[in-house]
Amino acid sequence: MSISSCGWKDIFSSDTTPACDGPHTCAPFARVDGVPHPVPRIALVTALASLLASASAAHAQQRWHWPGAAAPPSPQAPAAQPAPAAAGPGAALQLEWQAPVYLAWVTNPLAGPAQLRVSAPPSEDYRAVPQLPLTLQLDAHERRLLTRLYPASNQRILGGLGLTLDVVPGDPRATPQPVRYQLPFHGVPVQVAQGFGGHFSHADPPNWYAVDFALPQGTPVLAARDGVVMQVQRGVLDNSPNDPAAGGGNLVRVLHADGSMALYAHLAPDGVAVRPGQAVRSGERLGASGNTGFSTAPHLHFAIQRNADLQLVSLPFRMLGPQGELQFPSPAP
Repeated sequence: MSISSCGWKDIFSSDTTPACDGPHTCAPFARVDGVPHPVPRIALVTALASLLASASAAHAQQRWHWPGAAAPPSPQAPAAQPAPAAAGPGAALQLEWQAPVYLAWVTNPLAGPAQLRVSAPPSEDYRAVPQLPLTLQLDAHERRLLTRLYPASNQRILGGLGLTLDVVPGDPRATPQPVRYQLPFHGVPVQVAQGFGGHFSHADPPNWYAVDFALPQGTPVLAARDGVVMQVQRGVLDNSPNDPAAGGGNLVRVLHADGSMALYAHLAPDGVAVRPGQAVRSGERLGASGNTGFSTAPHLHFAIQRNADLQLVSLPFRMLGPQGELQFPSPAP
């Protein structure tokens, strides 16, 4: 075993190679048979009023704000015209004016469950029934009326309502089971660029138990377990090694039968080969490895996650390799 100054450990071999997630010069660090690495995170996004705003995954959970002119801009606009707060990899919040009240709708476009929380600062401009904050669980593609907002003046509020929408994929009631996962690629050496608790980018709860497998660009990425594709993110063409907000780049999230979720991130441009809602079997091709998002070298970021009540956390996992079960070093306390 060898450990570099970046804190990564190898699994099978002691040979080393430099690679690092982000704007950081790393001393050579361990591998398990072959090439470089990086990281993902699934997104903190701020949406500006009345605009459809989306962003690359950047952190554990997704967040949208609705500041500014949240209502439809023209007082003469037709009644019941929806005003989308945000759209993207999480959920959308819409205000629909039906005089004298705003109907606040939330939509989950994921092909799997998500937990949402809508909150707002204290205001004398309107009254919410039921009161905010509110937390709810939505099934795949579900749309639900969340609350009714009654302006104090009985008129439309053009200055904005200050609503905030927090979104976390997954069902917080799920109970993940111990499972041995299959290696999410084959035909190339097993090489770990960053393991559990890696100092550079695996220090937060969503990524603590993640593994960055260094892979040549374009290596087929395979499902490590049966499941349903609940989220894909595509269209990222390049890496942004100096921008942590670039997150996981192109990615696939797969929902398992026990409610846990596997994240496969930093896939190549045009490297996503599946669609939301598609059932996949272990070993089925999900896409191709790449170097998109917050990344400095081609690799696959793999993590098992669950929703721990509005917080996305990673879970330790077991995985079978070509020579038996992989031994991931335990992170330093």
